[in-house]
Amino acid sequence: LVFTTAKQDYAEKVLDVLGPQKKLIRRCLSQRDCLCARGCYWKDLTRLGRDLAKTVALDHTIQGFPAQAANWIPVPRWWGDPRDEELLRLTPLLGQLSWAVRTGRLGRGRVP
Repeated sequence: LVFTTAKQDYAEKVLDVLGPQKKLIRRCLSQRDCLCARGCYWKDLTRLGRDLAKTVALDHTIQGFPAQAANWIPVPRWWGDPRDEELLRLTPLLGQLSWAVRTGRLGRGRVP
């Protein structure tokens, strides 16, 4: 799932680069799915209809998630560089979080 404050046409172009076969990313929420307050768009993770205790958001700015800051994992802004490996560097952390959720150990101290 990709959730962006960008307009739908831009989001679709980015998705075409990230996954042209649409196997990895199956859903995209864009600006029309965001909340707007004082001209600023932000992503409300409750709109996903998922358990927020089992949901993380990767983004270059926390401004997109003011109501769910605890779910935010900061990542550098993506500039379209095909050699960018930031998400690969996060794989161990995401694996640990997944393990903690599956085993019920999330929120009980340090995740291994």
